Amino acid sequence: MKTWLPSSRLGAVIRENLRHQRSGLVIATLCLLGVIAMDLLAPWPLKIVFDHILLGQPLPAALSPLKGLLDLGTWPALMAMAGAIAVIAILAGAFSYLQLFTTAKIGHRFTYRLRSLLFAHLQRLSLAYHHRSSTGELLTNVAGDTNQLRDVFADWALTFAAQLLTFIAMLGVMFWLNWQLALVVAIALIPLMVVIAVLNQRVKVTARDQRRFEGRMASRLNEVLSTIALVQAFGRQHYEENRFQTEIEANYKSGIRSARAAGAITKAIAVVSAAGTAIIVLVGAQQVLAGRLTPGELLIFLAYVTSLYKPVRGLGRLSAKFSRAAASAQRVNEILEIEPDIADDAEAIELIRPAGEIVFEEVCFGYAQGRPVLDRVSFRIAAGERVALVGPSGAGKSTVLSLLLRLYEPASGRILIDGIDIRRFKRESLRRAIGIVPQDNMLLAVSVRENIAYGHPQAGTDAIEQAARNARAHEFIIDLAEGYDTEIGERGNLLSGGQRQRLCLARALVKEPAILVMDEPTSSIDAVSARLINEAVARAHRNRTLIVISHEYADMASYDRILVLQDGRLVESGAHDALLKARGSYLALVERRHAS
Repeated sequence: MKTWLPSSRLGAVIRENLRHQRSGLVIATLCLLGVIAMDLLAPWPLKIVFDHILLGQPLPAALSPLKGLLDLGTWPALMAMAGAIAVIAILAGAFSYLQLFTTAKIGHRFTYRLRSLLFAHLQRLSLAYHHRSSTGELLTNVAGDTNQLRDVFADWALTFAAQLLTFIAMLGVMFWLNWQLALVVAIALIPLMVVIAVLNQRVKVTARDQRRFEGRMASRLNEVLSTIALVQAFGRQHYEENRFQTEIEANYKSGIRSARAAGAITKAIAVVSAAGTAIIVLVGAQQVLAGRLTPGELLIFLAYVTSLYKPVRGLGRLSAKFSRAAASAQRVNEILEIEPDIADDAEAIELIRPAGEIVFEEVCFGYAQGRPVLDRVSFRIAAGERVALVGPSGAGKSTVLSLLLRLYEPASGRILIDGIDIRRFKRESLRRAIGIVPQDNMLLAVSVRENIAYGHPQAGTDAIEQAARNARAHEFIIDLAEGYDTEIGERGNLLSGGQRQRLCLARALVKEPAILVMDEPTSSIDAVSARLINEAVARAHRNRTLIVISHEYADMASYDRILVLQDGRLVESGAHDALLKARGSYLALVERRHAS
């Protein structure tokens, strides 16, 4: 199984982000050092109060600069130490606030860039990848996993560094004060580290399972909500509730296992912390009574021991969080490491104002190995020709259009536009030259105007309205509540099927494409809407190459030519009347349609 490493794609993203945020990291690091310094200084005013003000012991050489302060008298010295405690607390709060703010800013900027990169990368991956992948899991990757990485990259990483440095600095000061007592503390930490390491492995496994279950849960939710009309129409709400219940129950159990493993780390730290503090009290008190340690130094030791176990507890909790984040990092990196199946050649050229001639030469293709969908399909469509593509379901008609748009690549053979292999064109320019009206009326939850302009974002008001008129959509648009600015709901569900189809046609026409392809434009709409669509298509043809996939044979006489596909092969080609007279596959399709 792949893991994310510094040399991975995700590692490169992190390094790039570090370069862009050097100044913020410097500020956060300085604040971090300030917080650590304040933590180290915090108990020292109390030592001075107990040992050198209340007990009157002489100052050691390290504290000799304070002699002048003590000479002022007991109350001035006490007031100064109280002020020092307040100043240390204020500075610690200021450093901590600035560090948290800076790291939060760094983290959100990292998330912004990672999500942008991840979204752009997902869009470049082929349809084959998206058909294999779960939409819910991809949503979890972009939203949940990037949040986990944001916390690691910003807050957790610096918090880990702060707690580790605090731990080392405090332990160093303790060895400087009294190495025997410090050694007792260090020895007590060894079994604790072993326990944390063992439990951390368990957390890592449960975290990976939990992220997988979350992805499945999101996928199930997305599937049901996107087909809610179907679920309600068939009265399957209880069935879907049971299926979703299964997913959330698995996620719940995984979350409990993860929480139990993380809680075990916290419990182990608490037990060792209490035991260590008790031992320090006993051994430290003995050394005070023996005169080898002052009460103030014992106070510092106890303060440091309490503070020492605090970063250890923090390190334990962070280790569990890092384990969860490692699972997220692995998932994100696995996506970033995927290379697109289809990419532009380094010397690809722009397709500019093509005439519209289309040639398929011995094209073979299959979605799965050993299962061909198209088998040596060859045909030529002249520029400006009006062609219908017909055949039984599964014959490969929609696949022809997908290959023409380079949504997939042929396994063998060539596809040419104006005599040039389409693999030589940049994909964006190729798709700009082709207007597509899909079968399932794909629209966005934005206004009518934005949906039409989606095919040509620079289109002005006049161009948008002209495209709507050509698609016979202008009449119903102006009757909407806000005309072209009306929001049409998710997938255009506030419009009828015929209205959605005409908007899809307007979206294709606003590009003024040289080639217009339509997949079953009248298959799921009423007779009136179908007539309007057919009139719009006839008007839209005007010097464009037109390819229409259809199971409706009433208007086939209006096409220049009909291509008949069957079992992935081109079996017939010709005009409507000629194909009927040939009494072949086309006639059988027509008769079967009339019989149904």
